[in-house]
Amino acid sequence: MSEVPSSTPVSATSSPSPAPSPGVPAPGPAPRLLVLGGGITGLAAALHAVDAGARVTLVEAAARLGGKLRSGEIEGVRVDFGAESMLARRPEAVALARAAGLGHKLQPPNTASASLWTRDALRPMPKGHVMGVPAEAASLAGVLSDEGLRRIDAEAELPPEDLGDDVAIGEYVARRLGREVVDRLVEPLLGGVYAGNAYRISMRAAVPQLWKTVQEHPRLTDAVRAAQANAAHAAGGKQPGGPVFQGLKGGLGTLPLAVARTVRDRGGEIRTGTAAEELRRTPDAWRVVLTNGGVLEADAVVIALPAPRAARLLDAESPAAAAELRAVEYASMALVTLAYRRADTAALPAGSSGFLVPPVDGRTIKASTFSSQKWAWVDEENPELLVLRTSLGRHGDTADLARDDAELVSLSRRDLRLATGLDARPLASVVTRWNDGLPQYPVGHQGRVARVREHVAKLPGLAVCGAAYDGVGIPACVASAREAVDGLLAVD
Repeated sequence: MSEVPSSTPVSATSSPSPAPSPGVPAPGPAPRLLVLGGGITGLAAALHAVDAGARVTLVEAAARLGGKLRSGEIEGVRVDFGAESMLARRPEAVALARAAGLGHKLQPPNTASASLWTRDALRPMPKGHVMGVPAEAASLAGVLSDEGLRRIDAEAELPPEDLGDDVAIGEYVARRLGREVVDRLVEPLLGGVYAGNAYRISMRAAVPQLWKTVQEHPRLTDAVRAAQANAAHAAGGKQPGGPVFQGLKGGLGTLPLAVARTVRDRGGEIRTGTAAEELRRTPDAWRVVLTNGGVLEADAVVIALPAPRAARLLDAESPAAAAELRAVEYASMALVTLAYRRADTAALPAGSSGFLVPPVDGRTIKASTFSSQKWAWVDEENPELLVLRTSLGRHGDTADLARDDAELVSLSRRDLRLATGLDARPLASVVTRWNDGLPQYPVGHQGRVARVREHVAKLPGLAVCGAAYDGVGIPACVASAREAVDGLLAVD
């Protein structure tokens, strides 16, 4: 695939085929595939397509690849300024890291001992729940009031409910087990993943394993036990083994760079600093006009962009899909990374990975991660320093994000002092803002995604993928990318 002046389209045979990867047959002319978007989804799509024998070009508007995966430095210590871990119980993200040559850098957290900062104290994170929904009341002693604990046991007296096609997990859990469960456990856990509001988040889309079992069990606590049993069965009849999460030595932000390098090594092309401005179907191909004035033609196109940007490109060819994508809402958030002299941090609980904060308690920060205690590689960078970070902001709660960086640092320090007693002045701070960074999954989300894909399927050679569809985590994004490519290239 090559770039030419807008008046001269590229012929179907104008680009030579790259040498096929080992074990990948390449009979006949290789299809030309264009990937729009250089986040981890687009990069995963590009690598999968290259390995399937396609001639691939990836186009990214920013100068930097990786989207919400970004590494940097604070006081000379490498850290992540975006996502810092990936779910390891799903195979896709770990497999991508291995395919990009980073298998030897995979590293689980040093500790999974986290807390809840609630009722003016740091309390151990309860166990035996599915995304904050408990199987029994006993595990929540200290987190809930006595009345809240009794409310869970009272579920046995409630009649079954017909949930229809979908339900907000917060609303359903509140009806069955009481609002305290939602406000003090489901909100910080599930709301933290999506930077959203549990009373709006779709159970069907966000917690599918629980949605499945609530169809079969009238009592929610029984459905939780069934979901846990299903997970154990999937692990071979025993408790799932291995780490739940994995990070990468040097930061998860190194993953997109390694994937990009692998794509190029295998014959793919990656262009940064330019984006697709127009997407049109011609009789024989897809024609993409770039913001730099160039034009690309391809047999197939993967749109791996946030929903608003995908909508703009689809306006001309599928206004119905574009309208659905414009209805996807996004949440913004900020990360405050702080570096301290380790000698000044004795107040922090030793061996803890950090804590979550229920919004109902009225704090500013939503969570804090003690990076130097959670990740061995961060500690090894400089044992004399302790790096931690806080997160702020969620959907519909943007007042704090309007503050300047200095205020966010000050508010984070205040909450850290109240939660842990840490009162030292940090040596350095970095504020990273992720504006419109996380798509929301309200009730009806899966129906919207199905309608988008139904409209897009009417356009041969086009697919969409990314965090706005089937999950915001890295494994879900990688799976979405692979499914999109497989559908276009008819990969078995």
